[in-house]
Amino acid sequence: MNSSSSERGGVQMPNAHPYSSIDIPEVINRNSAARDIVAGFATATPTLSPAWQTVAAALADVRDLAAEVAQLSAELAAARLDLANALAAMRATLDAESDGETDPLYYLRDELQTAHNASQTRGRGNRG
Repeated sequence: MNSSSSERGGVQMPNAHPYSSIDIPEVINRNSAARDIVAGFATATPTLSPAWQTVAAALADVRDLAAEVAQLSAELAAARLDLANALAAMRATLDAESDGETDPLYYLRDELQTAHNASQTRGRGNRG
């Protein structure tokens, strides 16, 4: 974050996913390939069908977990951005108060309104 700017704006977050070393699209691609292989083996060896069904179910679970991890990662990134923006607004408010601005709380009110609008937009996006 650039500390020389006290005006609100887009906060740069160079490492938006600091804890994730997992390449979710690659996991999903490998999972899809594995499910295709299992389907081929199930066709070739129908006597092992129950075993292949168990493997296929486990692979489906991995696919679903990968999708959930991707969703949670996006939510974490949004929460981190909200926090960074709130901290920037707090710092701007304190700087404005120190500078004797007539309405130093403007920065907090503006950020709260922006966060509220973004929350409503994200909420509508999850309903579909």
